[in-house]
Amino acid sequence: MARSGVCVWRLFWLLSAAVDFAFLQETYAPHSIRTQGHLTLGGLFPVHSRGPDGAPCGDLKKENGIQRLEAMMYALDQINQDEQLLPNITLGARVLDTCSRDTYALEQSLTFVQALITKDTSDVRCTNGEPPVFVKPEKVVGVIGASASSVSIMVANILRLFQASL
Repeated sequence: MARSGVCVWRLFWLLSAAVDFAFLQETYAPHSIRTQGHLTLGGLFPVHSRGPDGAPCGDLKKENGIQRLEAMMYALDQINQDEQLLPNITLGARVLDTCSRDTYALEQSLTFVQALITKDTSDVRCTNGEPPVFVKPEKVVGVIGASASSVSIMVANILRLFQASL
């Protein structure tokens, strides 16, 4: 029993460190696409291949990556243009590149849960004394992908931790 408690704390620590990394990544997010909508769907696709020598991403993957991304965006466009399907509702997207690496995909997927995490900013002030303005990421209502089952399982396990809020 004590060992499982240690594992839970390690998982919590790892998750909190990864979420802190994801907040920094939100500012720079070089491998993501976002479109606005009333409801946002997440996507995880291997748009790039695995990077060489420690780099997260390599060359573009046209067949298995770009085509899947284009298929999702095309489907959203078709749904949004048909006023009969979802009247007065548009679908948006937050698509992230897995770079064909399960660990990178896991890091990227933490941006999906950012909207569910609240930070206490009551003691934070700008240099002029005003409270800072934080842009909260949109809430993702579902995730499409990833292409590898190992990545999908890891991402599902992380998202499952937040299922009460989803």
